[in-house]
Amino acid sequence: MTTNTTTQTTANTAANTTAAASNDYAPEHPSRLELAQLAPEVYKAMVKLDAASRQGLDPVLLELVKIRASQINHCAFCLDMHSKDALAAGESVERIVQLSAWEESQHFYTAKEIAAIELTEAVTVLTDGFVPDAVYEKAAAHFDEKELAQLIAAITVINAWNRIGVATRSTPGHYTPGQFKH
Repeated sequence: MTTNTTTQTTANTAANTTAAASNDYAPEHPSRLELAQLAPEVYKAMVKLDAASRQGLDPVLLELVKIRASQINHCAFCLDMHSKDALAAGESVERIVQLSAWEESQHFYTAKEIAAIELTEAVTVLTDGFVPDAVYEKAAAHFDEKELAQLIAAITVINAWNRIGVATRSTPGHYTPGQFKH
């Protein structure tokens, strides 16, 4: 590192520390552990499962599903990742923001997206009981059987990633869209 680069890096770090201190932000918590390094075969299998579950699904719809499941599961890391990926894929800030209150703002979404969001909630919150027939039938009306199978797989995978993110306390805020290419 050159002296100018070192001086600039030190100045940037000091400026960021001062900005954070002046805003009284809470300190960033560290991750509990790095699953990818400690259980690399599990991580690789999850990445392959994730890639397989994406096949044949609209990327923007898929990001909405992943954001909604991550909201329900309180996975800040996945919310950060999938909100950024959705924006990079052309999704609007407004639709991402409204997703947490989609029932009151259905006019922001297509009937197909609403069916996918409802199915996401039903599969994610199994403590409320089984996936209701009406929710499944609504999704089946908007997705052919192959798409529906892929959607259910994608919902299952994001729920698994959410559980990993929450359990390991993966730190949000540092993800760059497309950073993890599958």
